[in-house]
Amino acid sequence: MADIPCVGAVVFDESGRLLLVQRANPPAQGKWSLPGGRQEPDESSIDGVVREVLEETGLVVRVEREVGTVQRQAPSGDTYVIRDFVCTTPTTESVVAGDDASDARFFEIAELGDVDTSEGLLEALREWRLIP
Repeated sequence: MADIPCVGAVVFDESGRLLLVQRANPPAQGKWSLPGGRQEPDESSIDGVVREVLEETGLVVRVEREVGTVQRQAPSGDTYVIRDFVCTTPTTESVVAGDDASDARFFEIAELGDVDTSEGLLEALREWRLIP
């Protein structure tokens, strides 16, 4: 079994809402998660985060800092090793789901407990002290 390098973006808007995408494909199909995906060969993590957010939401982001890493089982039996980064965006007006996202939008932090999120997402965000 192999490790598959992946990246994810933790994007808050100026109101403190969190950007999530609804996954169109396995794993976590139908669940809400951070925008992100596989890092391309010879692509830096930073470039991968920017590309993935653009592909999945239409937003251009600036990477601020890395906040943590999670590991998730891939359908193949391999392991996704996902490095997550806090990002900022100059606009939230152009959020449009694309690529492997069936929907994309910003959520109030208070709403997150009622959203069908991917396994471990809220726990990781709490551990990284990004949400209460």
